[in-house]
Amino acid sequence: MEYIIVLCTINDINQAKEIARITVEEKLAACVNIIPEVTSIYFWNDEVTQDKEYLMLFKTRKMLFEELKFKILKLHPYDTPEVVSIKIDEGSKNYLDWIGSSTRDIL
Repeated sequence: MEYIIVLCTINDINQAKEIARITVEEKLAACVNIIPEVTSIYFWNDEVTQDKEYLMLFKTRKMLFEELKFKILKLHPYDTPEVVSIKIDEGSKNYLDWIGSSTRDIL
């Protein structure tokens, strides 16, 4: 089984918690960490912008990425939210097995 971490930033802690809760309840992610107050500096509307955001880290199976991405895009308030995945090359067997058992198969 292949596992990934999906990264997504958002500017509202309550919306971050809601997205995390829904995706875990629907077993699209085994766990979502919310890291407070990251500083994001990015190019938007022809200018460099700086914002305080929250970083969400979703732990899931690679085969669930498209469904998780669709759910995040549906719930997220940004026009162009960050939804990117990073492959987990290695990890403790117990933790990776837990991700597998805490997420669902594709419908």
